[in-house]
Amino acid sequence: MSTPAALFRHLPSTDAALQYLEADPLLAALPRDLRKDAATAFLDMLRAAIKDGRIDNAAHLADAVLFPQLAAFVRRAGQPHFCRVLNATGVVVHTNLGRSLLAEEAIQAVTQANRYYSNLEFDLDSGERGSRYSHVEALICRLTGAEAALVVNNNAAAVLLMLATLCQGQEVIVSRGQLVEIGGSFRIPDVMARSGAILKEVGATNRTHPRDYENAITDQTAALLKVHTSNFRIIGFTREVSLAELREIGGRHGLPVLEDLGSGTFFDFSTIGLHGEPTVREVLAQGADVVTCSGDKVLGGPQAGIIMGRKQFIDPIKKNPLNRALRIDKMTLAALEATLRLYLDPAQARERIPTLRMLAMTHEALRQKAGRLARRLRKELGAGVRVSTCPGASRVGGGAFPERDLPTTLVELDTTGMGLSPDELQRRLLESDPPLVGRIERNRFCLDPRTLLDEELPLATTVLRSAIIS
Repeated sequence: MSTPAALFRHLPSTDAALQYLEADPLLAALPRDLRKDAATAFLDMLRAAIKDGRIDNAAHLADAVLFPQLAAFVRRAGQPHFCRVLNATGVVVHTNLGRSLLAEEAIQAVTQANRYYSNLEFDLDSGERGSRYSHVEALICRLTGAEAALVVNNNAAAVLLMLATLCQGQEVIVSRGQLVEIGGSFRIPDVMARSGAILKEVGATNRTHPRDYENAITDQTAALLKVHTSNFRIIGFTREVSLAELREIGGRHGLPVLEDLGSGTFFDFSTIGLHGEPTVREVLAQGADVVTCSGDKVLGGPQAGIIMGRKQFIDPIKKNPLNRALRIDKMTLAALEATLRLYLDPAQARERIPTLRMLAMTHEALRQKAGRLARRLRKELGAGVRVSTCPGASRVGGGAFPERDLPTTLVELDTTGMGLSPDELQRRLLESDPPLVGRIERNRFCLDPRTLLDEELPLATTVLRSAIIS
């Protein structure tokens, strides 16, 4: 056992550590400052371990022992913080894991938009400046029946811009049961306040009647607003005013009816057994003057906020100076156009857009996929890990269909024979490359194959094997 002073003398210098790293072709490609910072942090970690008594033997500080540890430490430090994750949670539109995956057509469009110059704001017919919205406006109108449309960077921005343009300084009537808060403490009343509109709540939390709107209308009223309740439902003794009823009230008082659909969809999910979410086309046909929704989530495109409806209301929204601060960039525009083009053929959209494909998977397809994954895992993990399949439930996510479970088949891992708890396995998997995120049920670590791509099954197996056995 050596003294701390003696152990400190065995530590390599920073220069020696950097020379070792520069000899590794993979590590030499990292910026020198990053290598230096990581090497310094590694040596500081060793000094702390010596002071604490966790290292008390000079053999632990030999170059042959330390330098491979240093290389592994620098590799981890050199990896991008924003990285790929394997999603085995079964939540299709997982907000924390990047929401929707893009279709291959959208990925190719983004690549081309970044690799080459484009006609982002250039009219090829006139040879003069054009509008970036022209690339998607006609598509949106064709798919939804809207007269006009524009796109901003997310749905919160869409709601903000709509209210700031049409209702600033005036009252907007909203049912109390629709004053939602969604992820990130996003609240409709807060957005309305920032827009300059004045919130006027009507009804009770669980019941609102047409007369509540009628009694609240004054000469200061600018619009009637309907808000999608997103990630919750009120059930039991309830009453909400329908869009048709709001349209009738708005028509008699000369007021526009606005609707924030939240996630929003261009696809009829009732065709795959998911009911209760109207399409944007249906909402506009029922009389909404302006509708906002997200471009990602269940629509399956990039993050964006789509504003569509009657031209007399959309045109002033386009001209609002705030629009420039909220506009989409060329990557979003390219991905959104490619995604929308797939919706021209609903069958193609269902097959090509990953979000729709995952949601539409049959129970039998999921059972077979879980079986393939389980067989791989049994072969790779050995007898020490018990691998089984069992019925389970996936979720849509993104605030859509909050009350609906999607039947699935889970792959369960019992690692107690390896002396490994589910919590410890979960921790190791989060530190893997790439990280794998699953869930724990019935004291077992579970994987839902719905959100693992077919080509990810071998990689998921490798990651699990490394986390459990190595």
